[in-house]
Amino acid sequence: MSQSNALRRSEAHAAPRYAPVPAPQDFSIRPLAGAMGAEVVGIDLSRELDAADFARVHQAHLDHHLLVFRDQRITPQQHIDFSRRFGRLMIHVLHQFHLPGHPEILIVSNIVEDGKPVGLGDAGKYWHSDISYKELPSLGSLLHAQELPAQGGDTLFANMHLAYDTLPAALRDAVEGKRAVHSYLAKYGQLQKEGAWRPNLSVQQVAQVQEVVHPVVRTHPESGRRALFVSEGFTTRIEGLPEDESRQILDELFAHSIRPEHLYRHQWQAHDLVFWDNRSLIHLAAGTPDHLRRKLYRTTIEGDTPF
Repeated sequence: MSQSNALRRSEAHAAPRYAPVPAPQDFSIRPLAGAMGAEVVGIDLSRELDAADFARVHQAHLDHHLLVFRDQRITPQQHIDFSRRFGRLMIHVLHQFHLPGHPEILIVSNIVEDGKPVGLGDAGKYWHSDISYKELPSLGSLLHAQELPAQGGDTLFANMHLAYDTLPAALRDAVEGKRAVHSYLAKYGQLQKEGAWRPNLSVQQVAQVQEVVHPVVRTHPESGRRALFVSEGFTTRIEGLPEDESRQILDELFAHSIRPEHLYRHQWQAHDLVFWDNRSLIHLAAGTPDHLRRKLYRTTIEGDTPF
């Protein structure tokens, strides 16, 4: 028997190799005051979570709709790996702002270098649920702070379960069973006029963002709770209604959704990772002074067909 054959036979009979089991982590979940959210304190997402710890995080996300992981010193790949445990990741249509080598990450930034924007500088200018303009909208998004301004840069979130639960009876009746059109292009032309962040879309990019129709009120696929599923950023009209009536109802829904008692304002700290449920919340970038730098990395998890 040759030496190489003996070596292969020896390896074949060797003890099987098993991946090391991740060690449990000692962390706590502290609810935030207000309409939603919890801090996950003491967790290190640079380490793989074991099944029990991951289950705790998953349940906390369902219970609180938004989780804040403080001081996460993670690489882009670790960000992607943690995000991917919740589902398939979505690739944003604006490939111009993908993190090089990591197309799963969208750069959200107001930084301009060599005359070109580093990332999408006007992301979140209108209230929206990420990627509601797809047949399979997002389950959730994870935004990781890279560089923060000394002032401004907050993100506002609105709880759409509370918005539905507190709808006036007449408005609830008006939207029961209705479906609405979502379009990525709803505000795109306006955003191009207001700033220099949005590139012209290619034919291929436009083909990726055709209009879709979703229920005005959706049922959360995991919790079973109902929530409004419309936003000023992407929802353009309610099917089957005259344009003026559709506009009036949508404006009332938008205004009701963002009442102060439905909101949480996130004031970013260094290396925060915020994970929110796009099936439950809408959000808005509160704005950053032009002269202050801000950069964050975002992954987005694909969800299910709304019902």
